[in-house]
Formats: sequence, C-alpha cells, structure tokens
Amino acid sequence: MALKDRLAREIALTGPMTVADYVTRCLHDPTDGYYATRPALGEGGDFITAPLISQMFGELIGLWAVETWQRLGAPERFRLVEVGPGDGTLMDDALRAARVVPGFLEACDLILIEPSGPLREVQARRLAQADVSPRWVRSLGQIDTDAPVLLIANEVLDCLPARQFVRTEGGWAERRVGVTDGGDLTFGLVGISGGFERPGFEVEPGQVIEASEQQAAFGRDLAAMLAEASGVALLIDYGRDRPGVGDTLQALRRHAKVDVLATPGEADVTQWADFPAVLEAAVRAGADVTGCVGQGDFLRRLGIEARAERLSTGRPGAAPVIGRQLARLTAPDQMGDLFKAAAIFSPRSLSVPGFET
Repeated sequence: MALKDRLAREIALTGPMTVADYVTRCLHDPTDGYYATRPALGEGGDFITAPLISQMFGELIGLWAVETWQRLGAPERFRLVEVGPGDGTLMDDALRAARVVPGFLEACDLILIEPSGPLREVQARRLAQADVSPRWVRSLGQIDTDAPVLLIANEVLDCLPARQFVRTEGGWAERRVGVTDGGDLTFGLVGISGGFERPGFEVEPGQVIEASEQQAAFGRDLAAMLAEASGVALLIDYGRDRPGVGDTLQALRRHAKVDVLATPGEADVTQWADFPAVLEAAVRAGADVTGCVGQGDFLRRLGIEARAERLSTGRPGAAPVIGRQLARLTAPDQMGDLFKAAAIFSPRSLSVPGFET
C-alpha cells in the first residue's frame, strides 16, 4: 500500500494529523519515506545544495573548521561531526582543503550523523579515498563528549518540521492534514484552546505562524553537548533570522515545486529554519550563540572571492563558470540573503570565525 493510502487510512481512523507529523512521515517512513527511497541529489535529484554548486563551499567550510580548531587550542584529539551529510561532497571538499594545516587531520575523529541507509552508502563511496575514515551514527546522542566537537549542519534545520497555527476571526486554530470522503489528503483547521504559546508579535486573521519543537530541541541538544565537550556547531540553512508570520511548507520534485499533499514520500518536503527559536533554545540550555549572518556575507568573510579568483587563474574558460557559482552562493537575489549562517559554541570566550564584527 502506498504511503499516501496508508496515511489516509490512518487519518480516517485517528483524526487529522499535524503538519509536523505529516512531514516526518513523508521524509522518514521506513518503507516509503523520501530519505529511505530517494537518495539522489544534485542535477539528477530533486534539489541542489551549496556543496554541489561549487567546491568552494566545502573548501571554505573545511578552512573554517581548521581555524576554529586552532582557536580552541589545536587539541590533539577532537571530533569533526557532520549532520545530514547528503552525498558526502561537502566533507570530501572540506577534508581536502584541511590538508594545508599540519595536525588537523591527524587529530580528527570523523563522525557522520545519517539515519538513511541509502545515503550512508552514497557517502561511503564518496569518502572512500578521504584522508580520514568516517564512522556513522544515527543521532546527536551517540556523540561522546570526552573531546571537543566541531559540528557542521548544512540544510538540516529545514528538514525538522514545524506545526502550523492560524489566526482566525474566532481565535487560534491549528492547520492539520485530513482526508476527504474520496480518500484524498487535504488541509483543514482544528480549533485549539490551550497548550499553545501565542507569539510575541502581531498576527492578522488569516496569517500562519510556524513552531518547530524539533528545531528547538536540536538547538538544546547541541548546547548540552557543547557545554560538556566544548566546541562549535555551525548551522547554515534557508530561513528566517527574526520571528514572523508565513507558511513556508513546500515540496520539491525534480527541481520544481509540487503539491505538498499529492505524492507523500516522492518529493522533498521542507519548511524554513527558525533561527531565532533554535538559538534561543541553545542559550537557555547554557551555550553561547552568534547572531545570524547571510550566507553571502559569511562566505565572503571566509575568503570566497579570493578563492574564486585563484581557481579562475590559468584556466581558460573557467572564469565565467566560477563567476556564476560565486553569484549563486553569495548574491542577495540567489542564496546570499535567504540562506543564513549561525553558530552555537562553548566556551563563551571563543571568537568564532566568520562572525566577528
């Protein structure tokens, strides 16, 4: 039975499903979920991420990790962790760039957090010749805290779903996924009276707000880990850097937006990262945080323009391609402003590269 039919049957029996629960099932159903069955990324998949646009992205993240390691005192042993490594391209590029600094790779214990079996296989093939052999775990809770941690999470928050609430003329309601008499999935509203934390900003009737307990929990868990182990978590994602309204739920298939309810499990379903909620949760859990910086500004501070110029030198015909890649990653009307970078860190005295003012 297809995932859509199973979800419709479940909803008919137990009642409308929260948007967050629906997204989780679409992505992680063990039989038909998106990450269980469709690991293809890039031009041949449904979406393309920054590491697949240009090697410059992963290289600069690698150099960011090296500089951060040095600012932590160049510990003889540390853990380099990537959450949701995709096809392994980011880490492959990062490790190659990190060769320039002696001692970093020798001290590195590389851990990849990846629950998807098919994606683990893709990552293993990509990193088969890497200078450091990775090991895989399924969650943050499996990371030992007896050594400093440098953690990278690129486009991870958008995979942690949010519930949706709507301000109506009669009060607040939750948007949920129901089923029609004909068996199709549909959105509807369910009235709520308690257990809902109203936002601290103005919301007009008809407007949607999103609240992700999973994203907040991720911030709390990172903070708890770093408070014990010390280190830095770098978060890069598309989303909001201040609280606000908006329905950001979308599904992508073959690089085009499709109906979120039409083919569950067959499209990548995401929502915006809520950086304010994640960072606030981390602070409450005892860590320090940077502010949000646009991806374009962050990469420029790390030296992407100089790297682009060097890659173009002596390579006839390369400059236009590299220029387009640079624009894609940094231009305000492309990924430069919509995508944000932020860091969670401990000890509080640490200055995190790329975030100095």
